[in-house]
Amino acid sequence: MKRVVTFICILVSFTLLCSCKKKEVLDFPTKGITVICPWTEGGGTDSVLRALCSSAEKYLNTQITVENRIGGAGASGHAAIKDARPDGYTLGMITFELNSLPQQGLVSFTYEDFDPLIRVNADAAALTVKADAPYNTLEEFISYCKAHPGTVAIGNSAPGSVWHIGAGLLAESAGIEVKHISFEGAAGAVSAVANGYIQAVTVSLAEVKAQYDSGAVKVLGVMDAHRPAHYPEIPTFKEMGYPIEYATWRGLALPKGVSPSVKQILHEAFSKAVADPDFIKTAEKLNLTIAYQNSQDFSKFLKENYAAITTTMKSIHIIQD
Repeated sequence: MKRVVTFICILVSFTLLCSCKKKEVLDFPTKGITVICPWTEGGGTDSVLRALCSSAEKYLNTQITVENRIGGAGASGHAAIKDARPDGYTLGMITFELNSLPQQGLVSFTYEDFDPLIRVNADAAALTVKADAPYNTLEEFISYCKAHPGTVAIGNSAPGSVWHIGAGLLAESAGIEVKHISFEGAAGAVSAVANGYIQAVTVSLAEVKAQYDSGAVKVLGVMDAHRPAHYPEIPTFKEMGYPIEYATWRGLALPKGVSPSVKQILHEAFSKAVADPDFIKTAEKLNLTIAYQNSQDFSKFLKENYAAITTTMKSIHIIQD
């Protein structure tokens, strides 16, 4: 009889434990969620993240706050995501720089220290100059750089960042010598070129869209396989004789240790948000290219992308072999 009572007590305890776990999943989230952005407000990453979170709120039925944690070429924000409490209430948008900072010794972590949730989008680099610049084509820009070696300043979002590497690829492919000017995010670099403080930027088309639409800048080309769907007048580098295809990417990740059940709720909600008509409409308006991947595919992509970026950085001498 004693054994039966003991068995029943164990069974009840197990049932209650399972019930609590089930209740925990059903109750998540019970408060607001914070999503960290490693880059400045107004840039491409910030814009896509805010649009995504706005759509995700309806699926999570809670408020989502975007918190910009800038500094260290994206290092500060990525570190904040990694070090967040693993309860699902803090996650963040990881970007290309997570796969370019470690090789330079700028951070002590890699993509392996995160729990990938979904990839959201990918955008090709675009060479953009001031509207009244004395060059109207990529070839004219390259000729100008060759005639003025080391004087043309190209802005990027930080040393060793995606757009710094993009400018490096351009310089290497075209055989030109330029100055690389760093900003804490693309927004500052775009403002600088529109106001004539620097000569060019190699950020995404989405990040120069407002200035391009207003006529403040002109885009000489995109590092993509195809011309932009909404701007077919902008040629690709490839069709102008420079076979460069290069893009940034953005996705969501959790700190390690979040329970699988909570991760699943977040995965489902943000996956629905990516497919939400409101988000799609905003992405099109911002000229952002949606490139969704689920957790498993995103994890595989991060590993492959890290290896590819390392090879590229070596080829343009940002890091040594």
